[in-house]
Amino acid sequence: MTSTLIVGCGFLGRRVARILVARGERVYGTTRSREKFAELNRIGIEPILADLVQESTLADLPAADRVLCSAGYDRASRVPMRAVYIDGFRSLLNNLHRHTKSIVYASSTGVYGQNDGSTVNEDSPTEPARESGVLCLEAETIARNFGTQTNRRVVILRYAGLYGPGRIIRKESLIRGEPIVGDPDRTLNVIHVEDAAAAAIAAFDSDSANGVYLACDDRPVRRFEYYELAARLLGAPEPRFIAPAADSRESSREETNKRVSNRKLRSELVFELKYPDIGSGLGAAIEGENV
Repeated sequence: MTSTLIVGCGFLGRRVARILVARGERVYGTTRSREKFAELNRIGIEPILADLVQESTLADLPAADRVLCSAGYDRASRVPMRAVYIDGFRSLLNNLHRHTKSIVYASSTGVYGQNDGSTVNEDSPTEPARESGVLCLEAETIARNFGTQTNRRVVILRYAGLYGPGRIIRKESLIRGEPIVGDPDRTLNVIHVEDAAAAAIAAFDSDSANGVYLACDDRPVRRFEYYELAARLLGAPEPRFIAPAADSRESSREETNKRVSNRKLRSELVFELKYPDIGSGLGAAIEGENV
């Protein structure tokens, strides 16, 4: 029986785990929360209480055939982002069981800093504008070097923004009729979480998968298109936009403007999206919250 260790059973990792459990495979999943430990157990995941920033908790990882690292950064933890993305990731790799043969690392399209609205692919220059993108790019290098040194297969999935049931971008702000901070004409690159999970499964299942893939839906959209559709589906007021204050967190989101291409993902992994754009995905995401 194939076994998989999912490090970070959150919004993405838990959905990957559910697919594998439904296929009859053995799935281990890490969490830092004792409450979530019990939740994972109830849905058929063998839970492991572990924290990337506490290496001692990684000392006895299971002999899984493959590993998905989808651990996100929790701002409430008050630890430096580098402690999770870099130091914690190194600790994970150093403690992987020798039986593990393949690794999928969930990275981000934030590694691209293009601001001219151009299309980016796997060969485009990576000059991240924000700390998270800088650290993801550094972690990618660590992962590739580890794969080379230990003769393990490493696949890097650079994800666009994830959305789905439980994560509708700016949902509450839209419902309250609050203005959206940002330029409505800038591009938004997203992927429904079900397709994001399917991409991770495809990376595991394809013997030829290797290197970097961009995971996004088929059609980048203007921010206005996303928010106008979301507001309509939510029965909210028509969205309005205001410019961000200088040096605010919102202003940092204005530093990039690019269109992400998923052509390599679709062609090499023979991968088709269930929700190719927000026209089909956003409604499904909102309906999924009511199930």
